[in-house]
Amino acid sequence: MTQLHVSAALLGPDYASSGPATICIEDGHIAAITPTGPPDGPARLAMPSLADAHNHARPLSTTSFGCGGKPLEQWLPQLAVTPPVDAYTAAVASFARSVRGGATGVMVHLTRAMGQKPLPEEARDIARAAADVGVSIGFAISLRDRNPLIYGDHDALLEVLAPEVAQLARNTWLKPLPTITEQLSLVDQVASALADQPHVDVQYGPTGVQWCSDKMLLAIADASARTGRRIHMHLLETQPQRQWLDQTYPQGGVAFLDKIGFLSPRLTLAHCVWARGTELVEIAASGARIAVNNSSNLHLYSGRAPLADMQAAGVAVAMGLDGCALDEDDDGLRELRLFHLLGRRPGYSDNEGVTHAAALRAACCTGRAALGLPDGGVLEVGMPADLLILDLDGLDRDTLMPVPAKDLLFARATAAHVVEVWASGRQVVREGHVLGSDLEAAETSLRAAYRAGLPATEPLRAVWLQIERAIGAHYRGCC
Repeated sequence: MTQLHVSAALLGPDYASSGPATICIEDGHIAAITPTGPPDGPARLAMPSLADAHNHARPLSTTSFGCGGKPLEQWLPQLAVTPPVDAYTAAVASFARSVRGGATGVMVHLTRAMGQKPLPEEARDIARAAADVGVSIGFAISLRDRNPLIYGDHDALLEVLAPEVAQLARNTWLKPLPTITEQLSLVDQVASALADQPHVDVQYGPTGVQWCSDKMLLAIADASARTGRRIHMHLLETQPQRQWLDQTYPQGGVAFLDKIGFLSPRLTLAHCVWARGTELVEIAASGARIAVNNSSNLHLYSGRAPLADMQAAGVAVAMGLDGCALDEDDDGLRELRLFHLLGRRPGYSDNEGVTHAAALRAACCTGRAALGLPDGGVLEVGMPADLLILDLDGLDRDTLMPVPAKDLLFARATAAHVVEVWASGRQVVREGHVLGSDLEAAETSLRAAYRAGLPATEPLRAVWLQIERAIGAHYRGCC
């Protein structure tokens, strides 16, 4: 049995602030929570750990590759300039940053495999990295079969490019893809390869409605219903996607998904920035959840997700970081604060939009279902011992008068305040340092590997500005 003595804790489903307490951990679960006197030594705050409901486990910031400060439709294809690196090292770096930022569960929507090994083998490396760091992961395998570069006629785009640039674009983004059957079979192969990894939940990962044909979406819906496997997909992240969906499905894109059986409690939808009220009601009625990624939406100029409207419609809302966070540092606590601030409606009622408790539920609890994790995300006896210990002295830096710990959390908390992280009763962070891996060494290794690999992508980087301008011209004025 492990005993943690804290000055305050956020307890139960309402995340109520307690006084000093001792939290007992046994067999990976919380065995007891008892009031005690103030502990000797520094003041500490205990709270549930976070479940990052949408991420891609990217090795390093994409801004470091020149991909910052542009809309999604230009940013996404530019990721092709990043060379492949070792999948294990890449995943270790990403997961270590996540757990240091407070998340013990992370969604990995694998939209771009490294390709240095067959995918089932690469998946084993990623699963090993998660185990070493100490996180549980949802693992959604990318599925797509249409609109590889833009939403629409690629010939019109390619015609404005120089012939050699157009050919490079074809070779990079318009290569033939495996069939729907082959792609679904690959998910089965990955699931078989990871069948002995209880910390990994393999899922179908269609990249988005605009990137998947009707036939593929129907096949995924049928496969999910047959196998019980979860689905993770982007939806209505940007305004061009909103326009495309309306033009392609005049009867309603979300209604189409519902009609083919795609919407269900097995489904998590990322973003939904441009979802309408009626669509939110449909999503809520199906039992699907939405993973909102505020920092990512802001970085990519996608807009602001209607968090309060989602909540009012009855949607189960989770919080994701999308491999970004406001400072591109996977700081889940800063993202939690932003989630609350952007979800709060103006006004004087205590229940105007996303409250502190609602934000904590989204960040700690709801996302667990998206990752295939058991009930948890609250500090209660019997729950998994997934928790954070924060530096309460650092949060209450002025110590002028008693201030509720929750108020300090939502005003100031960042990853810098994380002292310890526990995942299923295993300590994975101590004094802010990840115990199961060397994050600094992993990032140093990745930087060296990228520098060595970048010459291979020089031809694409040399003409990228032409392609980017053509993409911008395609979308400019479309909305």
